[in-house]
Amino acid sequence: GKTIAFDANPDSLLKSFSKSDIYLLDVAGKEIKPLVTTEGPDSGPVWSPCGKYIAFGTGKGVDSYFLNSGIGVVPVEGGDPVYLTDAFDEDPGLAYWKEEGIYFSAFQGMSRHLFRIDLSSRDISPVTSGEGMVVSGFSLSEDGKRMAFSYVDADHFSEIYYSDVAEFEPKVLTSYSDQLEGWRLSTKEAISWKSTDGTEITGVLVKPDDFDASKKYPLLVVIHGGPTGIDFPMRFDSINNYYPLEQWCAKGAVVLMPNYRGSAGFGEAFRSLNYRNLGVGDYWDVISGVDHLIGQGFVDPEKVGAMGWSQGGYISAYITTFSDRFAAVSVGAGISDWVDYYYRTDITPFCVHYLGDTPWADPDVYSKTSPMTHINKAQTPTLIQHGENDARVPINNAHKLYRGLKDRGIPVKFVIYKGFGHGISKPKERLAVLTHNWRWFGKYIWGEEPEEEVFEEEKGNDTEKK
Repeated sequence: GKTIAFDANPDSLLKSFSKSDIYLLDVAGKEIKPLVTTEGPDSGPVWSPCGKYIAFGTGKGVDSYFLNSGIGVVPVEGGDPVYLTDAFDEDPGLAYWKEEGIYFSAFQGMSRHLFRIDLSSRDISPVTSGEGMVVSGFSLSEDGKRMAFSYVDADHFSEIYYSDVAEFEPKVLTSYSDQLEGWRLSTKEAISWKSTDGTEITGVLVKPDDFDASKKYPLLVVIHGGPTGIDFPMRFDSINNYYPLEQWCAKGAVVLMPNYRGSAGFGEAFRSLNYRNLGVGDYWDVISGVDHLIGQGFVDPEKVGAMGWSQGGYISAYITTFSDRFAAVSVGAGISDWVDYYYRTDITPFCVHYLGDTPWADPDVYSKTSPMTHINKAQTPTLIQHGENDARVPINNAHKLYRGLKDRGIPVKFVIYKGFGHGISKPKERLAVLTHNWRWFGKYIWGEEPEEEVFEEEKGNDTEKK
């Protein structure tokens, strides 16, 4: 109770999270002294039970968006950190330090589990287990012998469970999934395929409850953000806030959610595969997934759509300017020009991390990976959705894509969500985002006309707004 460990950034700029360090505060004297000051991020300090050491999450002296982070330990008196997770090929999320060891959570493929580091041997062993389980929100008892956690899978909403730590036998405490009784819902399953360059790609296939492999279904591809996001075969995903997956499946479509190169859960080498190859390699992974499902015989190749938000919106923008394989596309908060993005985003280092250099030092890579470079090939009807005050992907990117498509005579609608940033965070407006997508794909995949016109065109400005 005499000393507080905390992390802090060198300034208030958002991008400075990658420069955070660990400090100690003497409560009585109010004196602050630095403890860990590596070049990369160091954060989330956790005390050892004896109070003599600090564990922390760390970039191990490197500032990177896609290389593995780690867990370090340092004496309270100071010294060089010791890194404990170099042999673990994923990003560990530090949770607790108990007598039995240090606990952390991490993705493993399309699952998430809890692990323990034995401090005497430095061996890492799983505490939870099970394919397709997404386990998170861990809370250990004071003696470290029991734990509570949330757990979600393909058939249930997230529920709260508990288990002994020594022997993982989860027992459910809540019953939120009882709400699903009587509903006809989609099924979700993990699938995999080979990408254009031979890389193994995984994803989630969402099917109607009455799926019949002898029929032909429209295919809608929903692409996650990040790029280090990940989709799981689980009952509920936040992407449902923007895209009506259940309703589309009930209407008679199948949905593919690809974990394209760069996604979390498959190790550092996989997360590095779109370095200097953004958009290009991502498109390989998406289109090869589409071809894989068409090859299964149940997808109508004339009724394929694609959509996504943030990095998923960028890949969708790349698709709409690069490909002739899709009947409709929706671009949510997507990047259209990496040069513009570099100069205006609140996380400028992102471009250098993924593209390797600045726009003036290597303009070719910025051109190769920017959707606007390929605008003359665009032919896909496109819905553009963007928050008015987006600092992560500034709205100039949406204006550029809209103008390019409009000038080429491509069917396009541009919806600006007034007062919102990178995410659309209020229920009514989220419903608007979802409804706009529902009607856009209803028109271009199912041939429907909207019951009412939901877009307005401002006088003197042909940007559609709502």
